[in-house]
Order: sequence, then structure tokens, then C-alpha cells
Amino acid sequence: MAEQLIIFIISLLANTFSALSGGGAGLIQLPVLIFLGLPFSIALATHKVATIALGIGATARHLKGNHLERKFAWLMIISGVPGVVIGASFILQIPDNIAKFSLGILTIALGGYSFFSPGLGQHYQPRHRNASGFVIGGLVLFGIGVLNGSLTSGTGLFVTLWLIRWFGHDYKLAVAYTLVFVGLFWNGTGALTLGLLSNIYWLWIPALLLGSVMGGYIGAHLSIVKGNRVIKRSFEIVTLLIGLKLIVG
Repeated sequence: MAEQLIIFIISLLANTFSALSGGGAGLIQLPVLIFLGLPFSIALATHKVATIALGIGATARHLKGNHLERKFAWLMIISGVPGVVIGASFILQIPDNIAKFSLGILTIALGGYSFFSPGLGQHYQPRHRNASGFVIGGLVLFGIGVLNGSLTSGTGLFVTLWLIRWFGHDYKLAVAYTLVFVGLFWNGTGALTLGLLSNIYWLWIPALLLGSVMGGYIGAHLSIVKGNRVIKRSFEIVTLLIGLKLIVG
């Protein structure tokens, strides 16, 4: 029971922070699973299953606002899901130290870019809504999907910043799309792929799922009631922490 309680608390905290900032639950959750004795491949597959609940909790809260556009929903599903399958299919076969180090540098750079761009994501300014804009946007989302399937955490933050930078979303709306479609569809696809290729430690899944769905709902609620500036600062803090974790290992 003590072990289950620890897992639940860690999952709740990790997913609340993730739902507020737009990604990064794996920064805390995955290392804890490994520390408690799971091999990397099993910990990763178990973590991916748990993150589906983050998407469910966030979706339950964001759908109340009814501010998600169908065209972006389909864009994120059609573009990202194939990339996730490709990434998840290769992660268990290749070493990822160099990839993690490079991703860590890039993640910190994203946080720095946001920090030194005070007006970024503070207002909704739609752009690139033509055919070429959606094609380019979709190709980048496909690439992020590959990273999402192959790496442990942080790629949701890439989606959040891309939606802001390319399509002109504000932080609040970009985080909503990330939580719903990365959290639910991308992570669900990754969990299924890794579950077929590896094993899942089902004993810890109930505590992880409960913490994830509660954290997803609480974090999504905070992202709605708080302003874009609070979400922006949360995004910058999480990118710094995740970047350092990927570099240090």
C-alpha cells in the first residue's frame, strides 16, 4: 500500500504540472518507475499507458470550454500518430544517449526563446491557415510525433511552442490542444505500440492512472483559470528542468 501511495502522489504531482505547462510528466514519473526497479523498456511502456489518463483528465476539463477547432484536431491526429508509431518501433532497438543530449540542448533553447520573447503566446493571432501552412505545420508535427514515440518526455512542450509560433495560438489554447491530442491520441498510440513490443507492469497501473487523470484535470483547470503569463512561466520552468535532465541523464 505504501508503494502504491508513493506512485499515486508522484503521478498526481507530475501530471498536474504537465497539464499546466503543456507537457513534461515523464520528467518525474519515468525516473521514479526506474528507481523503484523497473527496467527502462518496461518503465517506458508503463509510463506511456499512464499518460493516456492525463489526456482523459485534461480532455474532460477542456471540452467544457468547447474552444477546440475540428480542423486542428484532425491535423494533430493525422500528422502525429504515424510519427509516434515509427518512433516507438525504433526506441527499443537503438541507443539514445546522443539523441537525448541533443534534445536536451534544444529543449533548453525553446525555454530560452520563450523567456526572451515576452509577447510570445500572450494573444491569439491566427496565421498560416492556408493549405501550405497546414502542410508545413503537419510535417513538423509528424517529426515531433517521431520524437514522442521514441523519447521519454518533453515532446509535448515542442507541440505547444510550435502551435504558438506557427499557427498563432496563445499559450492557453496551445496547451489545450497538446493535452487533449498528444496526451490522449499520441500517447495512446505509443502505449499500444510499446505494449506490443515490450511489457507493461500492470500492478502499478491503477495508482498511475488515478494520479494521471486527477492531475490532468487539476492542471487543465489551472491552465484555464490562470492567465497566459502564468502558463508561459510554467512552460519555461519545465523546459529548463527537462532539458537539464536529458543532458545529465
